[in-house]
Amino acid sequence: MNGLFWILALFAAAVAVALGARLNDGYVLFVLAPWRLEISLNLLLLLSALAFLVFYFLLRTLAMTFALPRRVLDYRDRRQREKSVLIFQDAVRLLFEGRFGQALKRAGEAHARGTAPGLSALIAARAAQRLREPEKQQEWLARAMQDDTRNEAATLMLEAEMMTEERQFSQALAALERLQSSQGRHLAALRVELRARQGAGDWAGVLKVARQLLKRAALQPETAHEIVTKAHLALIASLADDQGKLIDYLKQLPKGERGRRVVLAAARALTAQGADDDAQKLIEAALDKADDDAWQPALLSIYGRLVAGDQMHRIAQAEKWLRQQPENAVLLLALGRMCLRQRLWGKAENYLQASLAVTETQAVHLELARLCDQLEKTDEANAHYRAAVRLDPLEK
Repeated sequence: MNGLFWILALFAAAVAVALGARLNDGYVLFVLAPWRLEISLNLLLLLSALAFLVFYFLLRTLAMTFALPRRVLDYRDRRQREKSVLIFQDAVRLLFEGRFGQALKRAGEAHARGTAPGLSALIAARAAQRLREPEKQQEWLARAMQDDTRNEAATLMLEAEMMTEERQFSQALAALERLQSSQGRHLAALRVELRARQGAGDWAGVLKVARQLLKRAALQPETAHEIVTKAHLALIASLADDQGKLIDYLKQLPKGERGRRVVLAAARALTAQGADDDAQKLIEAALDKADDDAWQPALLSIYGRLVAGDQMHRIAQAEKWLRQQPENAVLLLALGRMCLRQRLWGKAENYLQASLAVTETQAVHLELARLCDQLEKTDEANAHYRAAVRLDPLEK
């Protein structure tokens, strides 16, 4: 459409010039004694236009001739830059393809040509790490930091990731600390820190980072729960020989993180240290809130074995649970053991026989044998001992 408009405009201008030339009768007289030159005004205008065009093209030709060396140099520089960009792109592509030797070579060439030197050095460092060449890896990391201060965060992040992959967790955490001091705690760095602290066995740090990631919706709840659970289990195990610290730790344990495995590990650690009262409170708090599908036989078994403290309170509490779980063999066994401890022979026998009727286990037969020994029923005790030998120790 634009082309058609210009063609029409050109024709209109030609028509206007032709009409103007026909109506123009003027002339121009040039006098240079003894010569005289008379030409029409139209011819003079035409000759002037032609002279201008010739002069213009002459100047353009001279300018292009004198600028030719510079244009050649610019062309060569442009070709070199294009080639350098292609080399850099090849380095990135080869790194993602897993061809680390060629990626290292191409990244070195791009760095030598000055194409994004900081990024080229980071690519070379990653390729060297994949090739298990630690000296080159550290050399390229240092170059990346020196070439461009803007690459500091990227360099520290890459260093932390590589140190974590190589199981050098202390160095990874040191790089992350430098990164976070200048850039803050962004999500990618927190994820790397979580792996590094897990590898280093810093379970208190794992808890802190996992909670931050969960708060910022950067971890799936199921994944976060598993990580937090493992951290609590490790911390409880580390405090197994210090009753005071273990009790203080459990008091500060958030309710939302008191999962079944954590409570069970804590109860076992407390009973191993003789803190039966604290184990009792922990177990009661867990089982009072448990639904029918969340009852843990192991907790009930531990509850029935608690020695120190108020046994009658425990019996009363277990009998409340029995109303919810009337056919829970482990709960019946726990009640039988507590009644035996209190020398309530009749109640103990009833609970143990009820447990045996629900599930026959070696533990029930052994407790009944002990009861019969107390009551001097030798034959019945021997029968229970023989029955216990035939069964596997499913419950201890």
